[in-house]
Amino acid sequence: MVTTGRGGGTSTASVPRLVIAAPSSGAGKTTVATGLMAAFTEAGYRVSPHKVGPDYIDPGYHALATGRPGRNLDAYLCGTDMMAPLFAHGAQGCDLAVVEGVMGLYDGASGLGDLASTAQLAALLRAPVVLVVDASSQSRSVAALVHGFASWDPTVRIGGVILNKVGSDRHEELLRDALGGSGVPVLGVLRRAPRVRTPSRHLGLVPVAERQPDAVESVRATTAQVREGCDLEALFALARSAPDLPDAAWDPYGALGAGESPRAGVRPVVAVAEGPAFTFSYAEHRELLTAAGADVVPFDPLHDEGLPEGTRGLVVGGGFPEVYAPELSANAPLRRAVSALARTGAPIAAECAGLLYLSRSLDGAPMCGVLDAEARMTDRLTLGYRDAVAVADSPLAVTGSRIRGHEFHRTAVEPGAGDTPAWGMHRPERRVEGFVQDGVHASYLHTHWAASADIARRFVERCAT
Repeated sequence: MVTTGRGGGTSTASVPRLVIAAPSSGAGKTTVATGLMAAFTEAGYRVSPHKVGPDYIDPGYHALATGRPGRNLDAYLCGTDMMAPLFAHGAQGCDLAVVEGVMGLYDGASGLGDLASTAQLAALLRAPVVLVVDASSQSRSVAALVHGFASWDPTVRIGGVILNKVGSDRHEELLRDALGGSGVPVLGVLRRAPRVRTPSRHLGLVPVAERQPDAVESVRATTAQVREGCDLEALFALARSAPDLPDAAWDPYGALGAGESPRAGVRPVVAVAEGPAFTFSYAEHRELLTAAGADVVPFDPLHDEGLPEGTRGLVVGGGFPEVYAPELSANAPLRRAVSALARTGAPIAAECAGLLYLSRSLDGAPMCGVLDAEARMTDRLTLGYRDAVAVADSPLAVTGSRIRGHEFHRTAVEPGAGDTPAWGMHRPERRVEGFVQDGVHASYLHTHWAASADIARRFVERCAT
């Protein structure tokens, strides 16, 4: 059993690391990854949490487990060359990094091979993979399954397996016997435990910010299960087998081409929406805004009746405003403040939930009225990676700028006549989307600014003028 951490961390290049993957979605990756993060943290290790792909919700549980920001690693949004540097940035000063995969191990961006898959990320990080297998409906077949995944791609090293949803001692015995000659060690066995399930709804798990203190108890139960059922010593030894990474860590100041704030002495306040209704964001966005010279101040649109004092720019990211539409609408003082800020021409960046919040209404509930648009829930899920080009100058981009993003929503926005769109999509289909209006850039498209650091520079420069 692991009893204490080393303290002080290791060099970024040599940080021990594990990738937690599965044959398919629903096998228990989040349970295992979050439980391992928390168990190692409780043992005194500084654990760096990461998530493959554009998921915003799982990193919230990772942050709760480790006390550190959950960070995403997405090769589609940011490019393969940035995966190791972004990983190294998040893992600085840590004793261990745990990376939760996405979907099945070899599932990537649709139609693009292994791009953005967990397998690709594991190969780029030269990290051993722990395969989480839902064993609830199999016994000897588990050996064929594990053998197939372990032998499919020689660049991906399956270092061990954790058997999840095991029904009994006899079931465990059958599974272990089947895997005995596979060459892939069993590093953990977790029994069926309904008490550790995390509630879900229309876009996946319910975010941490919406279910405190229940989320704390859920992570605590998950941690106890993982600590009891997994060989933490063997898992840490496997993590230490990862070779050094040659890549230097990404740095927000370096990404902007400056060793210090490019506008030293002039730090415009950029208000960033957070709280239960707006939980979708990447940690690197705030770091880039700060590096570009902004004073980043969070606020909660559910409860704060005004924007932070001195606000010169506003960022409203993704989340679930449709769940909180009545409460957001009831906060009329803040809605008026946002509308007043927009009328000054101040830069406002809104993604997905932010787009809904800036509309006239959401499911009939009055919103900020910045955009001449009505938003509503639908039965249709819009999901997937997108390639886009800016079709108008805005606080985020100049016309012709190309970017990659991700859409994930069950709402629709009906724009008014004559609106200027933000993006022209050219993958997977051709269409225009979003709004550019004075200083406002609002869109369904989630983007990762680390791939285009000039977004933060341009936005902050507009705030400072």
